[in-house]
Amino acid sequence: MSQGCKVCFVLIDGIGDVGIPALDRKTPLQKSNTHNMDFLAKHGLNGLMDPVEPGLACGSDTAHMSIFGYEPRKHYKGRGSFESIGAGLDMIKGDIAFKCNFATFDHSSGLVVSRRADRDFEHLGPELCSFLEKSLNPFFIEFQGKEIQYEIAVKYATEHRCGVRVRGPGLCGETTGTDPLRDNLPLLKSVPTPNYTNDIDAQRTSAVVNALSDRVFKLLTSHPINDERRRIHKQEANIVLLRGCGVMIDVPTFDIYHNLRSFMVAPTAIIAGLGKSVHMHLLKVPGATGDYHTDLQAKANGFCDFFVKNQSEYDFGFCHVKAVDDAGHDGNYELKISFLEKCDEMIGTLYKRLKQELNEPVIFIVTGDHSTPCLYKDHSHEPVPFVICGNHVQDDSTFKFGDSASAFNEIDSARGLLGRFTGLQVFDIINNYIKHTVNQSK
Repeated sequence: MSQGCKVCFVLIDGIGDVGIPALDRKTPLQKSNTHNMDFLAKHGLNGLMDPVEPGLACGSDTAHMSIFGYEPRKHYKGRGSFESIGAGLDMIKGDIAFKCNFATFDHSSGLVVSRRADRDFEHLGPELCSFLEKSLNPFFIEFQGKEIQYEIAVKYATEHRCGVRVRGPGLCGETTGTDPLRDNLPLLKSVPTPNYTNDIDAQRTSAVVNALSDRVFKLLTSHPINDERRRIHKQEANIVLLRGCGVMIDVPTFDIYHNLRSFMVAPTAIIAGLGKSVHMHLLKVPGATGDYHTDLQAKANGFCDFFVKNQSEYDFGFCHVKAVDDAGHDGNYELKISFLEKCDEMIGTLYKRLKQELNEPVIFIVTGDHSTPCLYKDHSHEPVPFVICGNHVQDDSTFKFGDSASAFNEIDSARGLLGRFTGLQVFDIINNYIKHTVNQSK
C-alpha cells in the first residue's frame, strides 16, 4: 500500500571528515561546491548522526544495519555473508562466508606487505576468482583424525575485493580471520573467538580457514598473472585475506519492518548483500560501478527511470555511493572534493527528475554511514551530517518545516533542529516526516 509519498535516500559512504590544514582547517565537504545539498539543508531538517553510537568508528555494514533499523549488537553476524551475497553467492543455514581482499604476502618474512594488491583490479579479479573456485574444489581437511570435504565458492566483488563462501559440516561464525588490518604486519592464523575457544565447531572452522588460506597462497603464487607481475616488478596478488567470518542474519524483511516497498542501487557488494539479506530489490544500473570509475549521472538516471516506471510498486529508493570513502582511505582530499561535487550533481538530477516525474510528494534524505578522514585514511568516530527535505519547498511557501542550517556539512548541520542522534533513530525521523508531508499535501 502506498504511503502517500515517496522516499529517496542517498547515502554517501565515508562522507565525513575533519579539518585539513591544506584546506584552511576546513573539511572536504565544506570546501566542495554542493549547491544542491545546500539547497536541501536550507529547506529541510538537519542534524548530526552517529551511525551506531557516539564515539564508535564503525564499519559500513554495522552502520547500514543501524540506519536501516536493525540493532547491530543484536543482529550482526559478521560482514562476510553480506560481501558474498552481494557478490552473487547464495547462502544457506550452516554456510560461512568472508569479505576478502586480494593482497600481497611476503612468504619469507610472513608479512602482508600490502592489504590491497591493486585498486585497479577489475581486469584481473574475475579471472583469479574463477581460477581459485575451480582449483580449490573438492576441498578436504583433516580434523581430529577424520577427512572432511567442503565446497568453496569464490566470487569477484569490486576493486581488489571478493567474497568467499564455505559450505560443509560443522561450521560456525565464531572464528577470526587472517587479515592483520594494517600493512607490513604478519598474516594471521584463524582461531576461535574468545568465548568459543573450547567449541568443537569453532575449532573445526578455524582449521578450515587456515588450510584454505595456505592453499590459496600456493595456487596464486604459481598463477601466470603473478608470474607477469613479478616480471614487471608489480605487487603480486598472491594471497586472499579472509575477513569478517559471517553467517546469514535472521531479521524481518525491510518492507515488512518499515511498511515501505523498497529498492536499492548499490554496486558495492557488501551493501548490496545487506540489502538482499533484508529482501530489498537490488537494481543494477549500467555504469554504476562502486569505485572511482562510476558514472553517477548514469546511476541517478537509472534510479529515476526505475522509480518512475514502477512507482505503483515502490515507495522507498536507496542510492549508495562508494567513491568518496575510497578517496578518504587513499588520503586524497582533492579527489574526495571532486567526488562530493559529483555526488551533488547526482542529487540535483534525482531532485529535479523525481519532483517532476513522480505522482506523489518526494522526501529526500542525504547522509553518510561514517566519517573517513583523509588525514586518518580510515573510518573514525566523528558523526556525519544528515538532512531530510521534501520536494514541495518551492511550491508551498506556507509549509514551514525547516531550521536555520544554511549548508550541508559537518559544521552547519550541527545547527539543525534534529540535533545529534543515532542511526537507529533515523526511521523514526523519516516516519514523522512522512506523516507531516502527507498531511500537508492533503
